[in-house]
Order: sequence, then C-alpha cells, then structure tokens
Amino acid sequence: MASEKKTEQVYRWLLAYIDENKFAGSQKLPSENALRRRLSVSRETVRAAFDRLVQDGVVYKIRGSGTYFNKELALSREMSAGSAPRHIGLILQGQDADANSALIEGVKSVLAESQADLSVFLTDNKFANERRCLQTVVHQNFSGFIVDGVKASLLNPNLDCYQELYRRHIPVVFYNNYYKDLRYPRVIVNDRQCAGELIDLLVAAGHRHIAGIFVYDNYQSIEKFQGMTAALQRHGVEYQDDYIKWCISNEAHDESFVRTIERFLKGIPRCTAVVCCNAIIYRLVRKALDRMDRRVPEDCSLVCFDYSGGDWEAAGITCSVYQGYEMGRQVATRLLRMIDRRDCEDRGYSHVMKPKIYVGNSIQTL
Repeated sequence: MASEKKTEQVYRWLLAYIDENKFAGSQKLPSENALRRRLSVSRETVRAAFDRLVQDGVVYKIRGSGTYFNKELALSREMSAGSAPRHIGLILQGQDADANSALIEGVKSVLAESQADLSVFLTDNKFANERRCLQTVVHQNFSGFIVDGVKASLLNPNLDCYQELYRRHIPVVFYNNYYKDLRYPRVIVNDRQCAGELIDLLVAAGHRHIAGIFVYDNYQSIEKFQGMTAALQRHGVEYQDDYIKWCISNEAHDESFVRTIERFLKGIPRCTAVVCCNAIIYRLVRKALDRMDRRVPEDCSLVCFDYSGGDWEAAGITCSVYQGYEMGRQVATRLLRMIDRRDCEDRGYSHVMKPKIYVGNSIQTL
C-alpha cells in the first residue's frame, strides 16, 4: 500500500509544479515513470497522488496521451503568500532547466537566511504568458520580483504591467534579459568581454573563417553578437554576413532547427569554427555536425556562451560557464536590500558579473 506520508509529498510536489507552470504553454504533467525516478518513490505512490488530484478536479487524464492540469482552475486558485514576512516572485523563461535549477538554488540560499519564501513562475518566453502572470500576481501580497525578461530585444507589450508594479512601489530586479525602458536594476554578465575572450582563443589558434549562431529576440544574444564583431575587427578579421545565422527563440528550442543549422554550415564550406550563443544552440550544432559526419574539433571547432550543464569539463567544451548559482545570490541579495530600503529605482543595485571562461579541447589549432 502507498505510504500516506509519501503520497502527500508527491501530491504537494505536483501542486507546486502546476503553480510554476500555469503560465507556460504546456499543461502536461510528467509521466508516472518520470516522477517515480525523480522523487524516488513507488509507482503506487505516484498513482495515489494522481488519483487525489483527479478527485480534486485539478488534473485530468487522456488515455494514450498523459495527464494534464486544468489551466483555468490553476490560474483562478488563490496563491498562498506563505508564512514568511517577505514573499518573493521569480519569473523565469523556463526553457533551460539546468540554468533555472542553478539560479533557483542561489536565490533560495539567500532567502533562507532572510526568512523570505519564493514562488516560481514560468513564462515559456512568451509575452502573453508574462502578461497573464503579471496581471495575476500584481494584486497578491508579493514583496518584490526577480525577472528574466521575455524577448527583451523587441518592443515589449507588457511594460504597463511593470509600470503598475512601480506605481505600487514593488521592487523588481532583472537578470540576463532586461527592458531598457524601465528604471529597475539588473544583474548581467559582461557578454561583450566574454565574446572577446572566446574570439581571442579562436584567432590565436589560427581561425579566420568563424561563424556564429545567435537569437535576435534575446537581448543577451545581441550583446554577444556585438562583442564577437568587435573582437573580429580588433584582430583584423573580416566580418562576413553569410557566416552569421540569426534565429528566433522558438526556433532555438525546436529539434527541427538542426536541419537548418546543417544547411547553414554546408553553405559556408570554408568555415572552421562556430560560436554558439548558448548551451541549447551548442547541443543543436553538435547534432548537425554529427549528421554531417564532422568531428569536433578536427573538422570544426566550437565555442559556447553560457554553458549551463555541470559537465563542461567532461564535455571538453571551450565556453563561458553559466554562473547560475552566483547570479541567483546576486539578484536575491539586491532585491532584499531594495525591499529593506523601500527602493524601486536603480540606485546602484545593478551589477555586471565577470565571465568565467573554461578552456577545453573543442578548438583545433590550424
């Protein structure tokens, strides 16, 4: 028989998962097998928790497809502000699980020291989800928010929501992606410096025909591209438009983009190295190269920004390591300071982190 205590734990975990994902695109819950492995419980325990959620009307099952949560009910449920004196909201894009996990742990490590609790929301990097989230939480008892902006290089239609937070004197700290039109502080990595260091390594190894793949609706990616072009100019390497592939965020998270990358690389046969704007693009490039029977680094060298997996040494990738835990601590510390001082504007709270470069074996010396 399933343990009542363990069933309760799985039940509470699933409720938290639904709260975190209710603004995201997918309503599907993890499978029974995935939950059993992740939570180290029996299948009977997982089924008992699912059955309880079905009885509550929170989730429903589709035969042959899986279990889904009732989004309308999830959005209408009153969110608990917790028992802590300060309640913090963390609004994530939610597309890189490794990066999110490290950042959340960093944020929680600071909040635990300050008797503050945390609610996590995922936007799936969509404006509509961000808007629904902000319109819901603005009337809740939140002390402040930590936000990774949605498609921050584009004109954001939700600035009025952030202006309402400002009018209510609720502080916000952005990280990674921020909106230039707002007066809130941000914590970012010096991506231009990072690009310079990665390009320096490629040029020092003799590379001159260097391609790059970037996301044009991501503010971080724009900064990385500008850093790359500045570094090429500094080294006297000619910039070639055909060697840059732009995509939108949704493409970068679609496995079918592998074929697009393959066509791109076949169109620049003199290319000897590729700069990947993040870990997700890097993994897709590796798959494209595998399909082309091209080895790394013998046939093509690779460097990567913001490698978020913990296996950068084992992978041997020359990269900037994503410092998610430290970034989480930085944003949480600054937000708590703003709350204590009743500040909303950026009065010296912004912070630029130095890149952390790891030199692996993914660059071939020509």
